[in-house]
Amino acid sequence: MSVGRVVVEADGGSRGNPGPAGYGTVVFDAADGTVLAERKESLGTVTNNVAEYRGLIAGLEAAAELGASGVDVRMDSKLVVEQMSGRWKVKHPDMIPLQRRASELARQFDSVTYTWIPRAENAHADRLANEAMDGAAGTVAEPEPAAVADKATPAAPGWMDTTGAPTRMLLLRHGQTVLSVDRRYSGRGNPALTEIGQAQANGAASRFAGDDGIAAVVSSPLGRAQQTAAAAAKVLGLPVTVHEGLTETDFGEWEGLTFREAADRDPELHRKWLSDTSVRPPAGESFDEVRERIVKVRDDLTASYGGSTILVVTHVTPIKTLLQLALDAGPSLLFRLHLDLASLSIAEFYPDGGSSVRLVNDTSHL
Repeated sequence: MSVGRVVVEADGGSRGNPGPAGYGTVVFDAADGTVLAERKESLGTVTNNVAEYRGLIAGLEAAAELGASGVDVRMDSKLVVEQMSGRWKVKHPDMIPLQRRASELARQFDSVTYTWIPRAENAHADRLANEAMDGAAGTVAEPEPAAVADKATPAAPGWMDTTGAPTRMLLLRHGQTVLSVDRRYSGRGNPALTEIGQAQANGAASRFAGDDGIAAVVSSPLGRAQQTAAAAAKVLGLPVTVHEGLTETDFGEWEGLTFREAADRDPELHRKWLSDTSVRPPAGESFDEVRERIVKVRDDLTASYGGSTILVVTHVTPIKTLLQLALDAGPSLLFRLHLDLASLSIAEFYPDGGSSVRLVNDTSHL
């Protein structure tokens, strides 16, 4: 049998990461969408990334058996797509031989393309992978989820009825600036990191060194966040992607003032602002308005990096708001939660709408 161009959709997963794992892959005729082949296999205990690569390899092998001349690979693993496209380095020892094998298979076709797709568009392969994981779970004991997993996307907490792999956001606050030294309102102004702030950024970066499970580094557009993100991106071998929605609250005319100076300048407005999230600072932005854009940021990131772990470098209010969304908490959280400079928090958002918080305000890396 010989066909022309085919589409390979592949997926892999691990319940526990590492845990009972499996992959699924399906090959379609590129011309009419006919299913030409399906593959799935339980893999025992391996990580998500290993399972995803094994799914890709199985898909390329099936395409070769069909005599395909070209392959369009579509996967919801940004890590695999970027590594196979040559844009990201392969550093993890478990990934190197798998990437090499996939590359060897790819060279036998006239051309191979790699495209990232949202998880929802990869439903056929995802179903096959879950069937394979069900088989693996029947023979392999599932490990307890880590309370603070540093490299792996954990299973959902046992008391949560969630489905699918979450988008795991490592929420890192930027390091110290001259305004944070004196606890001044620092919103859309753009002070650079101090020497201490850069050391804090480097300390946070060291926490992520060698972590091949982080698929992307996403930053606020403001300089202090981008400097902090750049330190982590360097050790991860990843680019920094800027998302405008991750910028800090616009404090308007209170920018650069201390808490007391703002209270003395606008006593009644400042008092209301401290208890009402709809109130704006003079010429500034309310916390309700921040929430609206952070909801869009969350939706953008879960659509772009569904099922992956990403490092999100931003500011106090965006991080508090993402934690608020993950906890389904009221507005009082914004006024009661403290986040240190260069602290790490972890929130997870599931494709079925569920969410969880794994960590808040950890500074053990400093």
